[in-house]
Amino acid sequence: MLRCTQRQQESEVSKLKMKFVIPKLPFTLSLFLSLSLLIIFLFAFPTTFLRRPLSSSSSVIAVADEGIRIRHHGYSSYEAYIKHQLNKTQNPKLRKVWTTRDWDRKVRVFSTFFRRLSDRGLLSNQSKALSIGARVGQEVAALRLIGVEDSVGIDLVPRPPLVVKGDFHAQPFDEETFDFEFSNVFDHALYPEKFVGEIERTLKPGGVCVLHVSISGKTDKYSANDLFSVKPLVNLFKRSKVVEVRKIDGFGLDTEIVFRKNNN
Repeated sequence: MLRCTQRQQESEVSKLKMKFVIPKLPFTLSLFLSLSLLIIFLFAFPTTFLRRPLSSSSSVIAVADEGIRIRHHGYSSYEAYIKHQLNKTQNPKLRKVWTTRDWDRKVRVFSTFFRRLSDRGLLSNQSKALSIGARVGQEVAALRLIGVEDSVGIDLVPRPPLVVKGDFHAQPFDEETFDFEFSNVFDHALYPEKFVGEIERTLKPGGVCVLHVSISGKTDKYSANDLFSVKPLVNLFKRSKVVEVRKIDGFGLDTEIVFRKNNN
């Protein structure tokens, strides 16, 4: 009698287990649920992956626009990017070359560029001028040589009286300060939109900006972006019009682009 009762209990338990077996979900439904959970996770933790430093194996990873490519060099922070740039700017051997052997030649070539702009009415002796990424100040010396006395440069490392300390991603000047801005270091901008945004912020209405860039891709290991056409650079200027684009031979840079900021 006891054995019969035990068998009946085991039979009842077996039946209960069969009633609560979860049926297998169809593949499509299972896939939908998995994707839904993934989306919920990403919305709940949106910066989880952004906190991870960029790996050095993907030194060129982001395409900002067709024709421009952003390099990250494995930077873990903006400070790491600045430190990398300072490795060039503070290099004592390079600074000695820039201030001795290279000085006269570069001042002469830059003054030729600026005289042409002056002849075309894009620069005058009364212009308040800025050189962005001026290193030791060769461009500023060239501007002053042709009569643009109110000229100054900015760079991460100052060199008074020609160059003051400044980051081209956040210029240390008020809005609408300059009539003329020049730069040949666009390729060093980690954030091209901020680089251009600061130019348009500090340039007066009707002011002129001249950029020397490389379209051929011949840049150095300190470059933070590669430009393959003029179009993406033009698109970054939201309040300016293109005046001229021409080929040049500018110390490894092959294209000059002239912009004029809108008056309104």
